[in-house]
Amino acid sequence: MKKDDIRYKTYIKILEEELVPAFGCTEPIALAYAAARAREVLGDVPDRVVLQVSGSIIKNVKSVIVPNTNHLKGIPAAAAAGIIAGDPDKELEVISQVAEDQVDKIKAFLENAPIEVELIDYGHVFDIIVTEYKGDSYAKVRIADYHTNIVLIEKNGNILLEKELRSEEADSEEQANRADRGLLNMEDIWDFANTVDTADVSKLLDRQIRYNNAIAEEGLLGDYGANIGSVLLHSYGNDITVRAKAKAAAGSDARMNGCELPVIINSGSGNQGITCSVPLIEYAKELNSSKEELYRALVLSNLVAIHEKTGIGTLSAYCGAVSAGAGAGAGIVYLCGGDYQAAIHTVVNALAIVSGIVCDGAKASCAAKIAFSVDAGILGYNMYKNDQEFKGGDGIVMKDVESTIRGIGRLGKDGMRETNEEIIKLMVNEDC
Repeated sequence: MKKDDIRYKTYIKILEEELVPAFGCTEPIALAYAAARAREVLGDVPDRVVLQVSGSIIKNVKSVIVPNTNHLKGIPAAAAAGIIAGDPDKELEVISQVAEDQVDKIKAFLENAPIEVELIDYGHVFDIIVTEYKGDSYAKVRIADYHTNIVLIEKNGNILLEKELRSEEADSEEQANRADRGLLNMEDIWDFANTVDTADVSKLLDRQIRYNNAIAEEGLLGDYGANIGSVLLHSYGNDITVRAKAKAAAGSDARMNGCELPVIINSGSGNQGITCSVPLIEYAKELNSSKEELYRALVLSNLVAIHEKTGIGTLSAYCGAVSAGAGAGAGIVYLCGGDYQAAIHTVVNALAIVSGIVCDGAKASCAAKIAFSVDAGILGYNMYKNDQEFKGGDGIVMKDVESTIRGIGRLGKDGMRETNEEIIKLMVNEDC
């Protein structure tokens, strides 16, 4: 693919938009970001806060630890961290620098300031509205559709910023002025991964390698969540297939449970960013792959995951680790010397194996789901090498890879909408 090709330029822009740093789980961090921006607009620490959030935000914030808060968790904690210690200019790294005395102030704010949480459904799966009050003044900030997309800033009845919100059926990328994900397809992604000038992506990918490998290693060294990575290594040995799963799982366990290290995300998710990259880093070490080979494998893995996730949307009851695991499988194919046919069959096989995994929010069990999704990518490739495959008509497997990815998009976005609602009900009403 030549550099002047619109697809080349678009794919570079997609990677630049997607592979960004985040400090902590991205949904609570988006909430902290909105709260920090509202405090900035208000001009003072509020004495009352109203948090209006969609069900999927509740699902993904409820059980995860907010970093730099001394292990506080939940929606009010995320907002309080943003209000007291957030730097809104840092966006998804909004609470990456919190002074020791600010941790105590966050706790005090939670204990003393009324914080009301309200479930809303305004037709957007990803929806956060933070309204902060100080005496007779108020400031309101709304984020919708993806984590840094501020669509409304209002102060005391005056609209300071307002963007037209897309409908569920509209072209979200076009309306958000982002690179057109509709240009993604497996054949062109493979071509791009093989021909991209690595100087155009090396800075992005070096940061992904550095950040995500660091949190994976910390996950194995520390005591985080369910310690899935350590369990895998202790139970199944130190084979490369085990290490690839274990390190990715360890990175997730650390991230979900308060580790104060940043990650490079994919499709708005740190867990997906870890899944797309850490297994490939381990395979590259095992195979003595060159830096260029790892770069190209990471380009492939990241773009495949984004391609799969585009039809599903930012948040769904369909577990994002599944898409990322299939993407990792394609990257592993590249590192192992496989061709395009091996890559697309690996992706289809992986999706056929684990597409039944549901997303029930951000918490410790994400690490186990990542391990199974990476395993599906590896198994999918081994199936191909042994002349085995799932064929069109086998359940959700369609006639080719693109049809299968489109079908997965429909399943995740439309088919699992009611499933998502039931999951949220279960999580909100834990005694049912």
